[in-house]
Amino acid sequence: MSDASSAPPGGASHAAPLGGEQSAHAEALEDEAAIIEGLRAGDSRAFERLVRAHVGPLRAAALRLLKDEADADDVVQEAFLSAFRSLDSFRGEARLGTWLHRIAINAALQRLRRRRREDESGQREDIEALLPRFLEDGHAEQLYRPWVQSADELVSRAETRKRVRELIDELPEGYRTVLILRDIEELDTAESADLLGISRGTLKVRLHRARQALRNLLERELELTGEP
Repeated sequence: MSDASSAPPGGASHAAPLGGEQSAHAEALEDEAAIIEGLRAGDSRAFERLVRAHVGPLRAAALRLLKDEADADDVVQEAFLSAFRSLDSFRGEARLGTWLHRIAINAALQRLRRRRREDESGQREDIEALLPRFLEDGHAEQLYRPWVQSADELVSRAETRKRVRELIDELPEGYRTVLILRDIEELDTAESADLLGISRGTLKVRLHRARQALRNLLERELELTGEP
């Protein structure tokens, strides 16, 4: 293994960005530590800093799940208050923002469960109509024009990204929620299943079917609109 003295000329220039990232990371951790210390000391300015730093991402996550701005605002408020009350349980095993994100997601899911209990329609969630259909020989019943661009490229375009979000909202709630937790909020399988109160196997099945349905909806959309 070579040591630093054997590094080629110019090697320091490659290390500079890494050093910058490490410095920014260290500053962020110090800022979090200062906020936590201030909160535990009862400093109202620390709470204001906490809200300013995290209210945007938390509200966006809650809105994706709830699809209602007033409910999302309520959930974010609940999340901050819950975090403040349970601050003594925060051990620093995750970043402060990650901890807050989990609290907000859980609060949003609880609100969704309350909605379902209050819904008297009793409608069964059915995703079959959104899934691709296949003939007896295994071929798709309807063939759409193949995508010229990858899904990632399509989603990265502002106008397509907006439509993808709208199509996600067309999925039945149980499938939409799984897709959001895993593919947008980037929670892992175990945590997503725990939050939803379902088995990991059930979650994987729902996620697979949700992705199938979303792709089918997007392919149909691109066919109808003539997108390249």
